[in-house]
Amino acid sequence: MYSGTTLTRISGNIIGAHQKIDRIARRQLESLTPGLNFPDISDILHFEGDHGPDSIKRKSPSQDEEWHFIDPFDKTDNQLIDFINYHYKELVKALKTANHERSAFEAAWLAHAIVDGLTPAHHYPYEEKLSELRDGEGNETRDSIKKRLILTGETSVHTIKNNWKMWGPKGLFTTHAVFEMGFATLIAPLTFSDIKPATDYISNVSKKKLGPWFRSVAQYVANMNIYDNFYDTGWTRKLSSQAKNELAPILINAVTAAWYCAYQEAHKSKWPISVFKS
Repeated sequence: MYSGTTLTRISGNIIGAHQKIDRIARRQLESLTPGLNFPDISDILHFEGDHGPDSIKRKSPSQDEEWHFIDPFDKTDNQLIDFINYHYKELVKALKTANHERSAFEAAWLAHAIVDGLTPAHHYPYEEKLSELRDGEGNETRDSIKKRLILTGETSVHTIKNNWKMWGPKGLFTTHAVFEMGFATLIAPLTFSDIKPATDYISNVSKKKLGPWFRSVAQYVANMNIYDNFYDTGWTRKLSSQAKNELAPILINAVTAAWYCAYQEAHKSKWPISVFKS
């Protein structure tokens, strides 16, 4: 999901989907547990944008880059879930030791992974399609800015065609970027003051454990067919309404639930019992 240009820490503060979702989730968290000792939103947002996962793509392409795409229906596709489990576990540890800076970092990166993994654009087989445009080369070979921007082919004509399929209208990256920027723009002016509390999400995390719960929510979002419909029609009034009124609350409540469970686990509350499954 769009988090700004990653050129500065505050580049996504006005139109940044991750920042917006984190703000509302932190507000929700406070309403569920008033006065809790959890990082302030300003500290969490310090680790978004230029200090967030997206900035790795610019600073060190394909090096330690977290891949936030998932096929929700492929039970062997666990890379993103492993990232989520890792950041959740580290957040619990940081909260237990009252490591404020580490807690803020892990809260931000956990939220980023959850939101990306529940974003319809991240359910599309992006890596597979990108590899096809790069003559079968894997994502790990895109280790420079030039290789990220230019898709070379066997001939100049092949190169032009590949780059058109990547950067042209309805191209692989273009569609992805326009979807995420559009969603960020749609939710930017909204307050979500009437959003339903995340209690059901929290209960489900406790029952299913974090990984299976996340996959079930991702499957629910995938079945909404938002990204397919967007590719066909663009941002129609109906699709915009669905994004604002259905998708956005899911993303917010998912982040709230993960933060809440981590906080409760760190403080050894009777409920919920540990949701991290090693």
